[in-house]
Amino acid sequence: MKEYKTIKDVAGPLVFVEKTHPVGYGELVSIRLSNGQLKNGQVLDTSENLVVVQVFEGTSSVGKEAMVKFLGDTIKLPVSEDMLGRILNGAGKPIDQGPEIIPEKKIDIIGAAINPYARLQPADFIQTGVSTIDCTNTLVRGQKLPIFSGSGLPHNEIALQIARQAKVLGSEGKFVVIFAAMGITNEEAQYFMADFERTGALERSIVFLNLADDPAVERLITPRMALTAAEYLAFEKDMHVLVILTDMTNYCESLREIGAAREEIPGRRGYPGYMYTDLAMIYERAGMIKGKKGSITQIPILTMPGDDITHPIADLTGYITEGQIVLSRELHRKGIYPPIDVLPSLSRLMNLGIGPKKTREDHKNVSDQCYANYAEGRDLRGLVAIVGEEALSERDRRLLKFADAFEARFVRQNRLEDRGIADTLAIGWSLFSTIPKQELTRISPELKEKYYKPAQEKEITVQVKR
Repeated sequence: MKEYKTIKDVAGPLVFVEKTHPVGYGELVSIRLSNGQLKNGQVLDTSENLVVVQVFEGTSSVGKEAMVKFLGDTIKLPVSEDMLGRILNGAGKPIDQGPEIIPEKKIDIIGAAINPYARLQPADFIQTGVSTIDCTNTLVRGQKLPIFSGSGLPHNEIALQIARQAKVLGSEGKFVVIFAAMGITNEEAQYFMADFERTGALERSIVFLNLADDPAVERLITPRMALTAAEYLAFEKDMHVLVILTDMTNYCESLREIGAAREEIPGRRGYPGYMYTDLAMIYERAGMIKGKKGSITQIPILTMPGDDITHPIADLTGYITEGQIVLSRELHRKGIYPPIDVLPSLSRLMNLGIGPKKTREDHKNVSDQCYANYAEGRDLRGLVAIVGEEALSERDRRLLKFADAFEARFVRQNRLEDRGIADTLAIGWSLFSTIPKQELTRISPELKEKYYKPAQEKEITVQVKR
């Protein structure tokens, strides 16, 4: 392979090279500097007489005298089951002082979308141990269910809790977690690594860490590395894989940075017009395939700038994925963990993964009744601020108390608390006990007969001092 001294320009993480022979999209590039140092890159774009190369290690000290070599290959991830229990950087290299991973094979990280005809419909319940997810926004095996957060909210703690606790009930396949963090600080990286090692979750996990001071270009390949490892374990080793991607906002910021360096015409709020396609190429790599025992489930996490759910990143993610779990700043201010707001949250595949033989026959009814009562109780808080609680009817007062009790007992739980679905549903029925049976309009008479127990009124004795 020949080396060429044809660099025309350098802009941000990009190098513009005069075209000398046909090169392919995604082809690997080696750049040798005048001092002998080697840098690696990838072809981002190719036209009739110019090739755009994104450089992984940054373009500092890359000048027009540097030599460029096109390697005729694409980025491949070396994969094997030995990756389990390992911590890797965003480019797939071990950073845990462990030995090099001996690969069974090398797989192209671009991957391929699952053929819609070959897709299997998701149908199995994944228990995360978090009541607000398991009961009202159920995660189903093969689903992609994002978490919409805001800056300063504990989305990373929730992600770690799910990584520790998630399991497919009644399934024989091995369950593993692939955790990919993009653009995180060194402090966050240490926190993630310490938590995985302390809780023993690392044994069934692969962790990819791309730090904030790593090149922006590397951030673009980190989720693809994670999903390539997931596809290998799911479809070749028959494992059930949960992929957690945090933070997709940092990923999209890198897209915007590279788009600006290429002088592309920006789309909404400066993000490139192809961001929808780019995100879809990541999110659509979740699912199940007919004839394969394994599965890939995705939980992408993104922080909404200014808590704006209409922001392009949240907006496009909502279009592509099957619902969303929304974190509430108001609940966080009240000191409630996890601050998951069930009202704007949604799991579009929930009904496929719940019910008899999956969770319990009363799951759907309990979820609907909790949602209805909490929504009414929340609305009444605004009314109370205007007219006062004395102006409310008895029923309204009960709903007002239900909303407070729902947040205090159902939403709130300990960071280390792993609630089974039966425990979660029991809390729901306990909350219903304060409401007359006839007002539980979302629950069938048969289920009320089986599970409903009215609260016992305590006799209040008043002692009079003489």
